[in-house]
Amino acid sequence: MGDEEYPNIWMRPERPARGPRPAYSRAQITEAAVRVADAEGLEAASMRRIAAEIGAGAMSLYRYVPSRDDLIELMVDLIEGEQDLPERPTGDWRADLRLVAEQTRAMWLRHPWIARLHRGRPAFGPNQLRFLEFVVGTLDVGQPIDEILELLDLLHGYVERTVRGELMWVEESRRSGVGESDWMARSGPYVRRLMDSGDYPMFTRIVVEARQPHMNRDERFRSGLERVLDCIAVAIEGAAPAGNASGRDVADLIDFSLAGPDEAPASDAPGGAAAGRDVPAGDAQRSRRR
Repeated sequence: MGDEEYPNIWMRPERPARGPRPAYSRAQITEAAVRVADAEGLEAASMRRIAAEIGAGAMSLYRYVPSRDDLIELMVDLIEGEQDLPERPTGDWRADLRLVAEQTRAMWLRHPWIARLHRGRPAFGPNQLRFLEFVVGTLDVGQPIDEILELLDLLHGYVERTVRGELMWVEESRRSGVGESDWMARSGPYVRRLMDSGDYPMFTRIVVEARQPHMNRDERFRSGLERVLDCIAVAIEGAAPAGNASGRDVADLIDFSLAGPDEAPASDAPGGAAAGRDVPAGDAQRSRRR
């Protein structure tokens, strides 16, 4: 087969049938690319930079990985393989999906360059297929396949949107040199002015009553995740969710989770929705302990 006859990297043989034995492997090249991207960003992972990393000539790498798109495909599949999932679903779909969500978030936080990728085409690398088999299998409990895919889109949408928000805060803090705690302190006078105006009652209620802003990043993620799992439970079990909310309540909560503000990472967790607000000390302490 000629180059044009290989629709993706997974169909292309790693080494030609004839000729000398390759000096490098796709795995070596891909691992080097991931190291560079982790340390310096995706843009830095050029063929020339990767070649320098492994001690090869830049042009020689194209014998192993024909294009940049192919390289990214290999990189994504490699990091997908980091997810430590059971060989098959356990039968407890909620626990399995919770594990998938946690592992996916952890993978994104280890490799923040993945947030810069906007890949529309599906990928069929071996690790991605293993992940797909597991995650779809968790909901294979008599549901139509289209419904399974829709429910998993809801889960993945929540995870992706939330982690992108975390990474955006990290990047913004790095770029500006202002962490979220400092940003909130600087915003305090403006927040108080908005509250005192009386024009924004819902904003004021968020500042005064909301519990979410007192959670650290991990707690916030898990709280929203449980709401998503509640929604999936309604769809596949036809039962009230664990939180005793109605189906309508769950839908509203999911919508809020997906549309809410982006937060800072756990290492720079916020102390409240906004700095400088007038909240009774006891209430604030109780909120932080929740």
